Order: sequence, then C-alpha cells, then structure tokens
Amino acid sequence: MTSPSGRSAAEPLLCAGALIVDDDGRIFVQRRSAQRRLFPDTWDIVGGHVEAGESVEDALHREVREETGWILSHVLATVGEHTWKGDDGLYRLETDFLCRVDGDLSRPRLEPGKHTDFAWITEAELDLLDENRPDDDTIRRIVADGFAMLRVFGF
Repeated sequence: MTSPSGRSAAEPLLCAGALIVDDDGRIFVQRRSAQRRLFPDTWDIVGGHVEAGESVEDALHREVREETGWILSHVLATVGEHTWKGDDGLYRLETDFLCRVDGDLSRPRLEPGKHTDFAWITEAELDLLDENRPDDDTIRRIVADGFAMLRVFGF
C-alpha cells in the first residue's frame, strides 16, 4: 500500500537533523513546546521530515531556516543515521549532520508554537537532554556522536 506521498506504509519517514556547532565547539539544542505531539517539552536538535520532492540535504537547509532563521553555510560531516519509532507508531530514518550556520547565533528565531527555549551545550552538559525523556536516550546519543565528531575536527 502506498500513501499519497508515494511512500509505502512499510517504509520509514525520512528526516534530517542538524547538529549546529558554534566557534566554541558547543552544539545548539532547542526545547519543544509542551503542545507538540511527539516528544513534548523535551530538548531536541534542529530538524524534521523530508517533504515530497525534497532531498535530505534540501530538508536540512529548509529546517535550519524555518526553526532558527539562520542559513546553513557548511555541512562539516554526516554524523550518522538513526531509525526510531515515534509514539505515533511510525518509524523514521533520520540522517544527522554536523553543521555551521550564518546568522546571529545569540538570537535564533525559534519557530512559534513549536519551540520555547534554546541552549548552546558542551559535552559536559549532555544531561540536559535527558529532561522529560525517561525512557528515550536517542537525542542524547545523537548529540554525543556529534561531540565525538567534533573531536575529530580538533574541537
């Protein structure tokens, strides 16, 4: 069976994630609003679903712009692919990228209604990502992988 998007019901939804890094080697995270269906009131990275006709890289650029107002300037590396199941029962295949952006990094334009707060975290601050996620360490593992990749680049 195929959906209107042309995707088989058995195929995972494709997602792109941005591990945005600053000059100090910190990674940007944002808090999802309490009204979000998936992972309400939790910390997350920038990213989202690939739309019909988009590549993963196109979605990455769009999501960075929509969720922060910044412009993706460089993809430093692919951090990895992660398959996960949302509490909506759908599987997603997420490709995460270590990125640099252009814009005022102290003033992201958070997407109204979707995100309520932001932080630039160091590897020592990974515990923040466990808040309100008692049984799911996916985001923590993704961000930890991003920090491991940063060490390869000498941060």
